[in-house]
Amino acid sequence: MDGVPRVPKPRRAGSSAEPAALRFAVLGPVRAWRGEEPLATGSPQQRALLAALLLREGRTAVPAELIDALWGEDPPSQALAAIRTYASRLRKVLGAEVLVSESGGYAVRGLADGALDLADVRRLAAEADKARAGGELGRARDLLRRALARWDGEVLAGVPGPYAQAQRARLEEWRLQLLECRLDLDLEQGRHAEAVSELTALTAEHPLREKLRELLMLALYRCGRQAEALAVYADTRRLLAEELGVDPRPGLRELQQRVLRADPALAEPAAPAAGPAPVPVRPAQLPATVPDFTGRAGFVRELSAALASAEGRVMAVSALAGIGGVGKTTLAVHLAHQARAAFPDGQLYVDLQGAGPRAAEPEAVLGSFLRALGTEDADVPDTLEERAALYRSVLDGRRVLVLLDNARDAAQVRPLLPGTPGCAALVTSRVRMVGLAGAHLVDLDVMSPEEALALFTKIVGAERVAAEREATLDVVAACGFLPLAIRIAASRLAARRTWTVSVLAAKLADERRRLDELQAGDLAVAATFELGYGQLEPAQARAFRLLGLADGPDISLSAAAAVLDLPATATEDLLESLVDTSLLESAAPGRYRFHDLVRLYARACADRDEPAAERSAALSRVLDFYLATAAGVYALERPGDRLVDHLAGTDHPGLRFTAGTAALDWLYSEAAALLACVRQAAGTDRLRRAVDLLWAAKDLTESGADSRAYEATARALCDATREAGDVRAEGRARTTLTNVLLVSGRIQQAAEEARLAMDLAASAGDAMAVSWAANDRGLTCLHQGRYAEGKTFFEQSIEGYGAIGNRPLEALSLCNLARAHLGMGNVTEAVEIAQRALLAYRAIGRTLRLGNGHFTLGIALTHAERYAEALAEFSAALEVFGAHRQRLWEGTTNFRIAEAHLAAGRPAQAACSAEQALALGCIGGDRMRGTVLTLLGRALDRLGQVDRATACWQEALSLLEENGSQPEAEQVRALLAPATAA
Repeated sequence: MDGVPRVPKPRRAGSSAEPAALRFAVLGPVRAWRGEEPLATGSPQQRALLAALLLREGRTAVPAELIDALWGEDPPSQALAAIRTYASRLRKVLGAEVLVSESGGYAVRGLADGALDLADVRRLAAEADKARAGGELGRARDLLRRALARWDGEVLAGVPGPYAQAQRARLEEWRLQLLECRLDLDLEQGRHAEAVSELTALTAEHPLREKLRELLMLALYRCGRQAEALAVYADTRRLLAEELGVDPRPGLRELQQRVLRADPALAEPAAPAAGPAPVPVRPAQLPATVPDFTGRAGFVRELSAALASAEGRVMAVSALAGIGGVGKTTLAVHLAHQARAAFPDGQLYVDLQGAGPRAAEPEAVLGSFLRALGTEDADVPDTLEERAALYRSVLDGRRVLVLLDNARDAAQVRPLLPGTPGCAALVTSRVRMVGLAGAHLVDLDVMSPEEALALFTKIVGAERVAAEREATLDVVAACGFLPLAIRIAASRLAARRTWTVSVLAAKLADERRRLDELQAGDLAVAATFELGYGQLEPAQARAFRLLGLADGPDISLSAAAAVLDLPATATEDLLESLVDTSLLESAAPGRYRFHDLVRLYARACADRDEPAAERSAALSRVLDFYLATAAGVYALERPGDRLVDHLAGTDHPGLRFTAGTAALDWLYSEAAALLACVRQAAGTDRLRRAVDLLWAAKDLTESGADSRAYEATARALCDATREAGDVRAEGRARTTLTNVLLVSGRIQQAAEEARLAMDLAASAGDAMAVSWAANDRGLTCLHQGRYAEGKTFFEQSIEGYGAIGNRPLEALSLCNLARAHLGMGNVTEAVEIAQRALLAYRAIGRTLRLGNGHFTLGIALTHAERYAEALAEFSAALEVFGAHRQRLWEGTTNFRIAEAHLAAGRPAQAACSAEQALALGCIGGDRMRGTVLTLLGRALDRLGQVDRATACWQEALSLLEENGSQPEAEQVRALLAPATAA
């Protein structure tokens, strides 16, 4: 503890309490405590004497040694008397039993274990060495982190004398060695991305330390940044030659050669990330297996052997191909359950909906898998390639079985396959996966008559079958020996004890029930579903029909209740009863899905049996449910924002949340179903509400989690509203598309869409959309360097928002107006406007947009060269954006922090923050990545790491040219020109 030192009061006579233990610190200021009470350690020379005794760790120091320690070759005339005075004073504070006199010298004795921070660090370092030698890398890393945490600034801070100076240098060198060891462990455990920013700062602080340079090269290489890794070596070689006249040590030269030839041994180690991490999530997503699984003995043996071969191999893929209803999923699930013991780290399952009109996108499936494996929403990358890479990394070292059901083709499957030893995948599809390299292919046909009879008998009971064997054979034959048809028919019979097998056979013989298609491929399944559907109670049948109308991979219980216009409890009873009849599947607790063929059949039933008005009303109710709930989430995230007042009204109240975390959880978990609902409403009288739902759910794109699906939906709505001639709806639809384009950095396209949106909104008299589009047009002007024009748009937006009383959005446009003034060189005005915006946000409360206020003021203060204040604002912005899962805004804020550090002359800190921005991603996509790389290059150039800076600029130039950012590209060319000339 720090504080005003006080001499402890002596114990009263007769007190039995033991004195509190002494503690000492030398890895920072020299301090002492008795228990929790700080002790007076006296003048600098007195602390120098105490430090000299503590560092001898119990050994006696004679006066001559102590004099030399405190004053060196030029001691004062009364040096010996001074030593005795200092020792006497310390003895009064510490006690005669601690500071002892011995043979004319002094020593500190009798300290408890851990009483000296230096001794504690030695113990932790020794334990770390032992743990590392024993293969406990995570524990070793944790021990080193604890040891390094004991340093508290400069060692022996403020202590004079040559001895303290020598010990200060020795202990600092030891600290760096421990730090290098911990960073080495980071790389051994795959933490290279985290290590890059720290190593960048350390190499700037210690430019001649080759071990740090070596670790930075390796970390950059493992991040896929080979050019920068080689540039670090070039910088090091030049610096060593200029400063010391030597070449890099052999180890560094060897690493450079291995990087040049892309040595596979340099790849990321297979060891899992260590340290006190949460227990890995073990998903168990397999649907329930059927207890009466029958037949397929040959296939079971063949595929079980293929799964078992996953041991020691990269993977075993079994692709089951066959017509709908042939039992692909049943067999695959049965095999997966049998193999569960071989895959203790979990089982993943997905219906890829390959037979339907909208097969599942691999990006969406990977997002679902990553979340099931414990990845946070905000950490799920944007692109298919990045998600697939992270997915394989998460599976590395684990034994997981992946069941990919109902695949469309090999292209859909490839990104979803694990790529590490011990994992396996089962794939079912209607087509043979001939394009899937290394797959174990199986063509699944209908059951043999014997297998079909056995399955029927298990479900119905041996007595009933034995009594009517001929009728039983008629039944399974009428089912075309399709397992799904047999199971449904037998289940209906088993549920009705008054029926005989002959009754069922007679029903199947009736073409009105069997429809002849029973023996014609997919239509056979439809005829069998007709039989099951005909046995439903009226309420069940209605639920079956109406639920089949809603698009989406699955449906939540709450959304289903909206479709059916029933309370949640009654809805759950109906849905669970449909699950019992095999007409519906329970995807997870509270979520339900149809098999794709069952959904098509349910829709056919709805077309046939449900009035058109009720079909339309059901889809209207579920859209209202999503719109009302999404509007509530938006309002909870942005209190006071009156956008929700300008959205279409709903007849369903939706869900209500009191906590932002639960609201965001709902939004991201419902993203696929919500966007499917929006797309389904295109071309209907529900179009306006669909557009407003997409507008209210804008966080799906700003967070970066569902940007691609959101953009596809926005484009579909733009087309639909244009075809419908609905000017108001088209203006809003183009506003949602503009938002996607701005986030991804496609500025020219965003400018065109914003102009269209504003013109359409103005002609429709849509005040909210006009103000929104004006703000968006101003943003595109900022990106294109047209600051005066942008200022005009922002002022128009502010005026519009003010007229409709939308203070949060007015504050947002104020923030953007401040940035326009910065572009025009009006720094004082910009700071003042940004402060007004922040005050407005604070008056509203701690919301998502408060982060924008801090962010903008930070930029303005940076331009005003008030760097400390700017960094404080950016820190506040980071806290807000992190709490609201806005990963891209966190990255963008780190970029601005880097700008402030670089402007303040702190290139090492700037490089560190720029690295964090690259790791998180930024608003603006690849265009912004190019800008961040440009700044990182500037910071590295100032640190003397010229070659690495050049590598950054070359990558930045490529990105900026690809995105049509010519002014920025020209600036990078100018930066590269000196390097090219050299």
